[in-house]
Amino acid sequence: MIRPRSRARRLGAAALLLFAVGSVQADEVYLYLLPDGSRMLTDHAVHEPGYRLLRSSGTVKGMGRLAAGGAPRGGLDPRHLNRMIADIAQRNGVDAALVKAVIRVESRFDPYATSNKGASGLMQLMPATAERYGVDDLYDPRANIEAGVRYLKYLLDKYRHHPQNALAAYNAGEQAVATYDGIPPYRETMEYVRKVLHYRALYARQ
Repeated sequence: MIRPRSRARRLGAAALLLFAVGSVQADEVYLYLLPDGSRMLTDHAVHEPGYRLLRSSGTVKGMGRLAAGGAPRGGLDPRHLNRMIADIAQRNGVDAALVKAVIRVESRFDPYATSNKGASGLMQLMPATAERYGVDDLYDPRANIEAGVRYLKYLLDKYRHHPQNALAAYNAGEQAVATYDGIPPYRETMEYVRKVLHYRALYARQ
């Protein structure tokens, strides 16, 4: 249990660090969960055992609440998330069950998921994809899903609505699919496509 004074000191330190990082206009801001449960905000990547990257962003927007520990560690309310997925999928002409399946495999519905390759949020967008679709905050659930669905729609159109190739490109990149004229023989990608299609069929029955 954190004593009130100790927690107050940590929140004050986080606020000061947030102000300092914001004032120097850092190119990237990183938030880490430390082994003792505290959180560290910094303007450079840290590679230390036990340090878990919670968020990296080109803006300090929303970092104060996260640094103070106010953001949920788990996923969103399932009903709210389902409504959001259905709305965005319908507007973009993409199967909602497929979108939900991609989110399940990519992040397990954790809006703050961050991979060691730099993919972030519910649909694990890479920074270049986020920039392509005008997303400033990769950890904003609606913005993340919106960009992810638009990218998925682009891939489905490109591969004539063959979900296997579209999903392979989502996971391994369009160049890999072009090189092998289909799903590349990567174990991770083949397993990824299999899992997404499995969950798509499951969610379609719900």
